[in-house]
Amino acid sequence: MEPDYNMNQLSLNIPTAYEPELNHPARYINRLVESLALRRPNIMGRPREYDPRMLLKLVLLAYSYGIISSRKIERFARENIVAMWLTQEQRPTYRTIARFIVSQELEDMIQSSFKEFHDYLKAQGMIDEASFIDGTKILANANKFSFVWKKRTIKYRELNVEKAQKLIREIKQAEVKIDVDEDSFDIDQLDTIIALLEQRIEELNQRVAETAKVSPNPVKQERRHAKKYLHALDHCRQKHLEYQAQSQIAGQRNSYSKTDHDATFMRLKEDPMRNGQTKPAYNLQIMTSSQYVLGYELMQNPTDTRTLIPFLSHLAQNEVLGREIVADAGYGSERNYKYIEDELFDCTALIPYSTMIKENSRKWRSDDRKVMNWEYHEADDFYVNPQGVRFNFKRYAYRNDKYKFRRDFKVYQAEKYDENHQIISQALTPHGNTKYLVVNPQWEYFKSKARESLSNSNTYSRRKYDVETVFGNLKAYLGFKRFTVRGLKKAKRQIGIALMALNMKKMAGRPLIFSKYSDNQKAPFRIFVKFRMELLIQRLLSQPLCPFSKKRHALGRPNREAHLN
Repeated sequence: MEPDYNMNQLSLNIPTAYEPELNHPARYINRLVESLALRRPNIMGRPREYDPRMLLKLVLLAYSYGIISSRKIERFARENIVAMWLTQEQRPTYRTIARFIVSQELEDMIQSSFKEFHDYLKAQGMIDEASFIDGTKILANANKFSFVWKKRTIKYRELNVEKAQKLIREIKQAEVKIDVDEDSFDIDQLDTIIALLEQRIEELNQRVAETAKVSPNPVKQERRHAKKYLHALDHCRQKHLEYQAQSQIAGQRNSYSKTDHDATFMRLKEDPMRNGQTKPAYNLQIMTSSQYVLGYELMQNPTDTRTLIPFLSHLAQNEVLGREIVADAGYGSERNYKYIEDELFDCTALIPYSTMIKENSRKWRSDDRKVMNWEYHEADDFYVNPQGVRFNFKRYAYRNDKYKFRRDFKVYQAEKYDENHQIISQALTPHGNTKYLVVNPQWEYFKSKARESLSNSNTYSRRKYDVETVFGNLKAYLGFKRFTVRGLKKAKRQIGIALMALNMKKMAGRPLIFSKYSDNQKAPFRIFVKFRMELLIQRLLSQPLCPFSKKRHALGRPNREAHLN
């Protein structure tokens, strides 16, 4: 019998007729969103057309498929059968989706979902106490050439002040008769001077009307000079307000984009022109464990050093920070070490500093200029360099950087004379001055503590394949390389959706039985490799071979049943 294909056949439409497979990302998304208890009564305003839970499920599923555009998500909701199951065949418009992605309500739900997801993974034993932190830069939705540099703004503002002062001097020397004090001039007094010029021009207009028949008229010439200076000073005033607004927008940053004021120009790894061109971007900081993103923050700083303290504070406030803080050498600074030791008492920093690898090299250990290669006498507090020159303690000193962080130093002075009161040539600089040595004891303490912590732990070796993999999946798998919204708040909400969608994709791709191997991440991979090798040997030898037989288990090799139990 041939099948009866008739599109005009009358049928009963049941929305819940389809259900995805058990290990589909849509099921994990459904469970996560339903566990957030997002039912909130709409007391004020018009009633909602769509439930926020439905919109969040739809957006998370679309982002897990790499669909970011609101128009494509609208089409995805109409045509994808899994999306129809989540939305119960509701079809929100792209405007509704776009407004929901940048809403404050979504941010609250995303933050709650990360906390709920962390608690679930910890209850299931799928994560440990290691918190892997790293950052990457993502392009902002801004023009690449609409940059404003803070240093140039300061330079042009100073030139504008000089131009205004020059105009004031010319006004005093010209025939324009206004009362201007050149010595106590301030750029903020331009409004007063412009008002005096306008008043003077009105007086000259009346005099020109009274002497209309005089030719040549000297009053017209004076009015012409007054108008010229008025236009020039008004231009200086407009430029001063512009530079003042630019400095206020930049704040502590060195640059920003005209089309997205929150974006900062940074150097990205994606450099097609290979010229080191800076582009407007945001610095994304994430914390992972077992390749799951448990916390994130979007920063405006180009470097990772200054992002660690606010990010750790955010993670500790959300109660998702583990006891071991693992990061690369870009985060190893005295300020970060001090914050972890003083504020996070239960946490251990597994963070190397920038010169840690170089200090173990033969070149560094044989360099006589390095203080670590000098002989130190703790009892009398002095150093002896390889040339035999003694450096005695002289005084304490401190230094504040531009971020107001204080560093304390100890200054040592070389002994200029020997026992026979002869000048020691090695204790003098080429210009004949006495050599000094500056040591930071607190920094040396943190360096030794970092070396000891890293040598006593094997957790740092997991950093590359734990947190770096997430960035690869985010950019290559989901295709999230640039934001589609503008502004720091909106961009933070959008990246939160992408990271949670990545978590749901990871949950679906990792069977639940593997959650028992959270202590040994390589156990499932070893089983898979061994199984493939035994199948290959079976094909080569053409002999029947059971990959997980009892005989092999008796010989000490792992079998599938033993691992599953």
